[in-house]
Amino acid sequence: MAQLRAFLALAEHLHFRDAAAALRMSQPALSGSVAALEETLNTRLVERTTRKVLLTPAGEQVARRAELVLAELDRMVEEVRAVRGPLVGPLRVGVIPTVAPYLLPVVLPRLAEEYPELALSVHEEQTDQIVTELLAGRLDVVLLALPSPVTGVTELPLYDEDFVLVTPSSYDLDAPAEGVSRQALSDLEVILLNEGHCLRDQTLDVCREVGARAAAATYATSLATLVQLVSGGLGVTLVPETALPVETRRAPNLALHRFASPAPFRRIGLGFRATSPRSEEFEVLATSIRTAIATLTDGTPAPGIRPV
Repeated sequence: MAQLRAFLALAEHLHFRDAAAALRMSQPALSGSVAALEETLNTRLVERTTRKVLLTPAGEQVARRAELVLAELDRMVEEVRAVRGPLVGPLRVGVIPTVAPYLLPVVLPRLAEEYPELALSVHEEQTDQIVTELLAGRLDVVLLALPSPVTGVTELPLYDEDFVLVTPSSYDLDAPAEGVSRQALSDLEVILLNEGHCLRDQTLDVCREVGARAAAATYATSLATLVQLVSGGLGVTLVPETALPVETRRAPNLALHRFASPAPFRRIGLGFRATSPRSEEFEVLATSIRTAIATLTDGTPAPGIRPV
């Protein structure tokens, strides 16, 4: 089965390096697996050129069959795990970068205590990538901002979290006690994450509502860098509530401004394949995560975070 998975990845990417990276294995190991499959079937499956890989007619047929075989095998494995009980054995989880550093330190210890037989592996990547991995069967469940960008994904909402306006401390917004108005963004230069981050799109949506402008030449690859840029006086940004304790303590000269109700927010949830037989197991996982995030620090409910 490992040989089939290696060949199917190569058939998908048509490049040894990209296929090996997708499977998190070395190129020689991937090449060896494909060669072993060719030897077993006594036929050439791929045509190797200097720049890419082409499938032979036999390779195209094997790829179609391999996809069906592996899908059925994965389904059988999931059904067996479901019978054994919730959250037992391997679980491959994908998490977006604007959630992983802030939620996982709270959730993972709880899961380890409640489900000691759970063998968890975590893959952090942007939304499009983890959803692709999910639908391809290389991940079992993903933590992402809802809604999912594609169909075929069942969603379990976990919590809503408000966005907080982070500015240099030198900025005078003259905000009322009930919170700053969204309209205040129209007079500010908002710094964004790079393309590919769903948080970038969510921030842009808030800005468009009030006609605010985004900085034309300043972008960041992470929330940590984004907050440091604000600390340096290059503009303002929106930070989700769960990220505030981590990111703002490492950056001086910041001011935090919560928005007047209703504040802009995002919804975080679990996503899994609609065909997965592990839906009841993922409901259990969702309940455990909701309980963990309800009291993030010292048993005190965090402001701007609402389990759903």
